[in-house]
Amino acid sequence: MRAMTGRDDTGPGRSGEGVRPGTGRDRAEWFTVLDAWGAAGRPYREIADWLTGEHGLSTWWAQKLIVEYEQARGVREAGVRPGGTFTVTASKTVGVPVERLFQAFVDDSLRGRWLPGISVQERTVTHGRTARFDWDDGATRVNVGFAATGEGKSQVSVEHERLPDQQAAEDRKAFWRERLAALKALLEGEQR
Repeated sequence: MRAMTGRDDTGPGRSGEGVRPGTGRDRAEWFTVLDAWGAAGRPYREIADWLTGEHGLSTWWAQKLIVEYEQARGVREAGVRPGGTFTVTASKTVGVPVERLFQAFVDDSLRGRWLPGISVQERTVTHGRTARFDWDDGATRVNVGFAATGEGKSQVSVEHERLPDQQAAEDRKAFWRERLAALKALLEGEQR
């Protein structure tokens, strides 16, 4: 069986037209196959191994289908990762070069101007591309990606992981939207 390597960004509740070209079946057909195999309630790793080994799916497609299947069958809440923790994401395009946007995260003084009162511990950095931090609470992590999107324009994507519950995830999502808006205002204000 051929390995499936395409991506589908449609997500649950959408048409899922990219699932068939990427995997050879549409979402409903995969859910029927998973039901017939008895996937509901099986461990994530077991399902992933079965999809990649028996059906030749890429790990990306296996993960996508498992998450959507478990959400559709009521086994997993939206945003929940294996292990029961939640992850949220937020992104923002900012009218500054990517290097300046990157510095706004890794420079303590600059970060304090748009993220006041928050202490983070840097874990790893790939200059101008990614930064990973242990969050203030010590239990959660923040992963940040940076990309140039044009002349003097760049995008930041924040992923806050290991959140304990749905309420914490909702609160953190709102927090990041607010803080990234503040970051944008600060950095673009400096450009004027």
